[in-house]
Amino acid sequence: MVLSDPQGRQFRYLRLSVTDVCNFRCSYCLPQGYKKCQSKPELSVAEISRLLRAFSLLSFKKLRLTGGEPTLRSDLAEIIREASLGGFQVGLTTNGYRLNEKIRAYKDSGLSLLNLSLDSLNPTRFKEITGKNEFVNLQKGLDTALSLGLQKIKINTVFLKGLNDQEFPQFLEYIKCRPISLRFIELMPTGQNKDFFLQHHARSEVLIEQLLKNGWHESSRETEAGPAQEYQHEDFKGKIGFISPYAKNFCAQCNRLRVSARGDLRLCLFGKGEVSLRSFLQDDADLPELVEFIQNTLSLKPVSHSLHTGDYGDMQTLSAYGG
Repeated sequence: MVLSDPQGRQFRYLRLSVTDVCNFRCSYCLPQGYKKCQSKPELSVAEISRLLRAFSLLSFKKLRLTGGEPTLRSDLAEIIREASLGGFQVGLTTNGYRLNEKIRAYKDSGLSLLNLSLDSLNPTRFKEITGKNEFVNLQKGLDTALSLGLQKIKINTVFLKGLNDQEFPQFLEYIKCRPISLRFIELMPTGQNKDFFLQHHARSEVLIEQLLKNGWHESSRETEAGPAQEYQHEDFKGKIGFISPYAKNFCAQCNRLRVSARGDLRLCLFGKGEVSLRSFLQDDADLPELVEFIQNTLSLKPVSHSLHTGDYGDMQTLSAYGG
């Protein structure tokens, strides 16, 4: 059983936010810091286990745990173990705050994929963007992760005009001897960052042109890969990728669904509305009904987002779904 929508897109990749709490104050996401706005508790491990069983029956194979900042959950290793034992390839997206302290336990629990947010290689600029003086600690965590032999490590860098756009040569040098996929993500608008977006949004085409002129070429796309188009060079151990939501046909390759920390299924990150799955997560007997509900709900998935028209849906902050 493979989940597909009316456009024929197949879905095997789930992004699950395990918390919307974040301890960073990134200028493009939570410049004023996290403010609690939900009274409902986060999904329990038991609820997450039932959710994952349903998606497994729908042939989902890849899971990415996001936040907020997922490492703030004390039971994250247990969640990773549940997912791994359920047959998922488990990834984690983190700001790196507790990476050096926790990465061994996460790997022992079944983590195989790691995405680390790193918006600058300059410690001062890193603090300016993230609101945290954690650059050195993050680098230690990354070095530890590299030493453990995870299947794949990626770095996520939000591309910001006037803040980190001049660091592109430094980022290239950073991956020359490191087996890392570094992905530049175009800044996306939300309800809370409109002015920041207008000031700092930049398109990635100019960077891609630089790469192609200097001997880089496109990598082949993996079946269950995310939206990044990657480039590689024979002299570099690492790869460079770009997530460009304004690119033509960006949504044609969509293969993921998102569930919030409180069990809400969101069909499109920049769409409108979400549907709660939580009532189906209280008893194992509800599993068939949950599977059917997910199948029926997918028929509502839009063909595309409308960012190119200035419409970001009702997404207020990316912290609720981890991007």
